[in-house]
Amino acid sequence: MTNRFVAIGECMVEMAPTVEGTYSMGFAGDTLNTAWYARRMFPANWDVSYLTAVGTDAVSDRMVAFMQDSGITTDPIQRRTDKTVGLYMIQLTNGERSFAYWRSDSAARCLAADIAHVEKVLAPAKIVYFSGITIAVLPEADRTAFLAAVGRARAKGATVVFDPNLRPRLWPDVVTMCNSIMDAAAVCDIALPSYEDEASYFGDKTPDDTAERYRKAGCGLVVVKNGPEEVVCVSGEGRTVVPVQPVAIVVDTTAAGDSFNAGFLAAYCEGVALEQAVQAGVRLAGAVIGARGALVDRAETAA
Repeated sequence: MTNRFVAIGECMVEMAPTVEGTYSMGFAGDTLNTAWYARRMFPANWDVSYLTAVGTDAVSDRMVAFMQDSGITTDPIQRRTDKTVGLYMIQLTNGERSFAYWRSDSAARCLAADIAHVEKVLAPAKIVYFSGITIAVLPEADRTAFLAAVGRARAKGATVVFDPNLRPRLWPDVVTMCNSIMDAAAVCDIALPSYEDEASYFGDKTPDDTAERYRKAGCGLVVVKNGPEEVVCVSGEGRTVVPVQPVAIVVDTTAAGDSFNAGFLAAYCEGVALEQAVQAGVRLAGAVIGARGALVDRAETAA
């Protein structure tokens, strides 16, 4: 097992608003955002890889080239001759974002169709990272096979990290979403839920309720994000609460949680104490939401 961070999910074409009132094209997606920031935050002796499926068209070529230029290993990416990548458009109102999507037949929905390929990619991984969106875009049979493969990677020593990232529009219904999220929680070591979403769909009354539910599912460590409020961490060693310094100006919250996850994991997986690792995630997320777009160059951040 090597120092390899494997993120799994869907990367899409991003159309982001500019100050001129037009849109600029980029590439993003929740797990890709985390991989992008992870490459910048993890030490150089770590490999950061991305597992997805894309097309063989020009825009798919540009997407893969973008990842390569960002230092992300693209060898795990599968190419499909029959499909292309999805697209989303960001709409901003007072710093809060909403999205319009075109992704219903994207290549990423086939990322787990070849489960032998998935297992081969996960075999040398030290950290396996995926989200609720990763499993939401998969057909039911592929989702079941994917979670089983992740569970086998965990049994062989990989640390599995899961951000539930609840997006009900991607699921047939809320019951299916919630059941699938908890199935994923059962094969992970670290869960990184966002309290607002969890309260909305699971009915959690407090962040501690969220943490306890994921702990009961089998997660060793649960780090509950809560926007500008304190971060609640619960593990077998107890409960830790980390305050969050308010951000003076919020420009775009698109990748707040994704960047937090990268900053936290880069510190925590290198042996930094839990509270300091959370603070690293908070600092990075705070810098990211002060700029436009999902991916903010490290020169613009205070990570």
